[in-house]
Amino acid sequence: MGKLDGKVALITGAGRGQGRAHAVRLAEEGADIIAVDICEPIPSVPYELASLDDLNETAKLVEKLDRRAVARKADVRDHAALSAAVRDGVNELGRLDIVVANAGIWSAAPFVEMTDEMYRDMIDVQMHGPYNTCKVAVPYLIEQGSGGSIIIISSTAGMRGFPNQVHYNMGKHAVVGLMRSLANELAPHFIRANTIHPSSTNTKMIQNETIWSAFAPGVENPTVADFGDTFTAMNLLPIPWMEPGEISHAVAWLASDESRYVTGVTLPVDAGFLAKYN
Repeated sequence: MGKLDGKVALITGAGRGQGRAHAVRLAEEGADIIAVDICEPIPSVPYELASLDDLNETAKLVEKLDRRAVARKADVRDHAALSAAVRDGVNELGRLDIVVANAGIWSAAPFVEMTDEMYRDMIDVQMHGPYNTCKVAVPYLIEQGSGGSIIIISSTAGMRGFPNQVHYNMGKHAVVGLMRSLANELAPHFIRANTIHPSSTNTKMIQNETIWSAFAPGVENPTVADFGDTFTAMNLLPIPWMEPGEISHAVAWLASDESRYVTGVTLPVDAGFLAKYN
């Protein structure tokens, strides 16, 4: 018996990293999964994004847990494509109970050097993406009439203002406003909404040379070791980063009835980062 038996979860950005970890963790608890990912590059993003093979592998991992998976290639910036993917998933799996708006990207530049392309790509993915995800999913939750849980993956950058990534900070702050409005508006339907705020998590988003250079300034040809030392110093707990599954534990709790009276909350899962710099 899992705490999500009989539930269906939509997860965006499910091809790799946190999204895959969330899919597997919720499947471990009994949920069937609608897995969505863009499966193609975005030119302003300085690292490789998930592929269609990655997304299909996520589906296979869910199915190995004897759960059903519907995997669809769709860009969260494209309302029509996302709507079609969710419709396919609901038609095949029969319902929708949990929405995990996880898809995200990272890039960096000083404010005065940031290109319009970087800004627009970031805001479209990080702000419009969760909006679109909730916009296409919430009608199913309301019509179903049995409540639901919306979980938006923000960041410690949704609580603080880091330099050289103003567009990322803007997007991650914006989804807190989306969450708070949805928590108020959807409460009569017993649909809950919360955000999770991870600090550094061991995915391709932070394990790339561009971010190593951004967070280890002045170090020529930085390595993961240089970057790790920098990030360990930022946390209260003496670790440089968490594994994606550590965030997934919080996702599973917010998705379950164990948190049935938790809504409108900004939940840090951050190794003490925000407490250290409060």
